[in-house]
Amino acid sequence: MKSEDLKSIVKEKYGKIAEQNGSEGSCCCSSSCCGPQVDYTVFSENYESKDGYNPDADLNLGCGIPTDFADIKKGDHVLDLGSGAGNDCFVAHALVGETGKVTGLDLTDEMVEKAEKNLNKLGYKNVFFIKGDIEDMPLPGGTYDVVLSNCVLNLVPDKNKAFSEIFRVLKTDGHFCVSDVVVKGSLPDKLQKDAEMYVGCVSGAIEMNEYLGIIKQSGFHDIQVHKQKEISLPDELLIKYLTSDELDLFRNGEAGIYSITVSGYKH
Repeated sequence: MKSEDLKSIVKEKYGKIAEQNGSEGSCCCSSSCCGPQVDYTVFSENYESKDGYNPDADLNLGCGIPTDFADIKKGDHVLDLGSGAGNDCFVAHALVGETGKVTGLDLTDEMVEKAEKNLNKLGYKNVFFIKGDIEDMPLPGGTYDVVLSNCVLNLVPDKNKAFSEIFRVLKTDGHFCVSDVVVKGSLPDKLQKDAEMYVGCVSGAIEMNEYLGIIKQSGFHDIQVHKQKEISLPDELLIKYLTSDELDLFRNGEAGIYSITVSGYKH
């Protein structure tokens, strides 16, 4: 499938999620409410104890909490890629304080609109949301101290471009911290080729060593994996794509799907 086709699918699916409210949005394609499709919340972690948390901004679409490991300081300029309804941006705002600045970038008009509505309720003057493509950000180079992203880069077709852009927009000695989905081993072809699994953060995920290699090739140093967690997809979802024998092979094999949180520095 072509890059632009994949982006269109992502924009459509996440636009629909944005148009729904709270937990209804996260259930847009949940196996529990509309058949054996991808449950977008299966990777998510609980933000409720975090300073700056706003439940209206939490659509349960992440796969980690990158702000926990991002070493964000007061006064930092932070960029969140795939900012959704603003969840990580508002948590980052609590860390940068009034002297810092937080910008959220998202591919979908609906998500930007939802984030701005949440922002208007909170009244922050140093948080901003813009529409843009991670592969070609409408942002100046050397601008940000920290770049965040939460379960979004796996949705970007060209991950080399994505990390090259992250490198470009960071200040010298700036760093990124992202949570994302990767695989160890090889996923069955039927999972890799399905569009629904792509927007569900599965088939767009690449092998972990390849992912870390792209980060290194983009110029980053001091790369560190802070956390990794295996993700188990339910059988009722996988049986849509795999025969019983193929499912047994997958369950008993060495391949697996993982969420990781990783950081790297631009020197």
